[in-house]
Amino acid sequence: MSKTILLVDDDAAVREALAQTLELAELSCIAAGSFVVAADHISAAFDGVIVSDIRMPGRDGFHLLAHVRGIDPDLPVILLTGEGDIPMAVKAMGEGAFDFLEKPCAAKDLLAVLERALKTRRLVLENRQLRQLVESGDPAARMLFGNSDLAQGLRAQVRRVAQAQGDVLVTGAQGTGISKVAEVIHLSSLRSKRPFVKRAGHDLDVVALTAAFAEGDGGSLFIDEITMLPAQSQLALAEALDGAPATRLIAGSTRDLAAELEAGRLNGDLYYRLAVMPVRIPSLAERPEDIPVLFRRYVAQAAEQSGQAAPPVTARIDAALMARDWPGNARALMTEAMRFVMGVSDAGQSPDGPMDVDLGLVAHLAQVEQSLIQSALRRAGGQATEAAQALKLPRKTFYDKCARYAIKPEDFRP
Repeated sequence: MSKTILLVDDDAAVREALAQTLELAELSCIAAGSFVVAADHISAAFDGVIVSDIRMPGRDGFHLLAHVRGIDPDLPVILLTGEGDIPMAVKAMGEGAFDFLEKPCAAKDLLAVLERALKTRRLVLENRQLRQLVESGDPAARMLFGNSDLAQGLRAQVRRVAQAQGDVLVTGAQGTGISKVAEVIHLSSLRSKRPFVKRAGHDLDVVALTAAFAEGDGGSLFIDEITMLPAQSQLALAEALDGAPATRLIAGSTRDLAAELEAGRLNGDLYYRLAVMPVRIPSLAERPEDIPVLFRRYVAQAAEQSGQAAPPVTARIDAALMARDWPGNARALMTEAMRFVMGVSDAGQSPDGPMDVDLGLVAHLAQVEQSLIQSALRRAGGQATEAAQALKLPRKTFYDKCARYAIKPEDFRP
């Protein structure tokens, strides 16, 4: 993540003090004493954020904000206000400022706002890169969605295995989209112009298996629930793979293959062949920050399919969706999106009751944070250390947040 801050303030003493604060926090500071100097650094490609005083001689903070909005409305601008400038700062928020702080501001308050702004900027730039990949025909960017580290890792892994020549094993929980990921692997490979054949494992006898490989004709054969293949078909498949068939195998399973092997339900040669190149799809419970992104996309798709207008998805709905565990994963979220478009959804309800529709932004963000903590504790069975690790929070920070929201980890233990 970029750590660049463009600091604009005409008061040299204030500018120097703030620059020192930023440097102590290991942030890179570009100091400017006026709008004219700062303007040279502002572009749509700027990967940092801007901190500017409101009151400056000549072109003030409002002029800078308008200039930035004209170049890139997604570039965060944080305004510094004097004691009597609060109404002006509120007005600036309405005109697109990311946030404002009253001078003199505490270092921890400034750094907290900057952390949020830098993360927002990173996500914006990453989304733009993804759109560019979509336009350039990248199937992984076009068909696999989400902004989380896990989603990005999945796309990267899909691209890597797609370019390899070996057989692939795609695993994940129910509803994570195993068949879709298999198709993306095929479309991202050099075999993309050849057939993509899909078969269910449970009714694929040896004759049908041989026919499916022939139908693949140099493309890819996807066998869903590979552990459901009849024993004779598993043996025939392992032997066929030893012969390096022209058609590439992509196997899918929602089961633990190691356990299936130990239980004698999976052929050993086939297991070790498939284990070479695995792709695991993370569940929604592991990446709740992707839920709002996916839900909005599914809502748009459902609205288009049904010929209806897509209803707005509010922060309250985001928080409620993120608080749920979604054992059905993407498939269940798609169903919820269709219900939402049809007006029969309970998407605005959290597991702990309805969420207040009249909250401001800060309170909404607090609700989202509270929901994420509760969800993590539910998944971890009330084990605070495990929940903190899942949220990538230090234990002390996690316990502080639990105390702030009156959350007791022991209440989530079975």
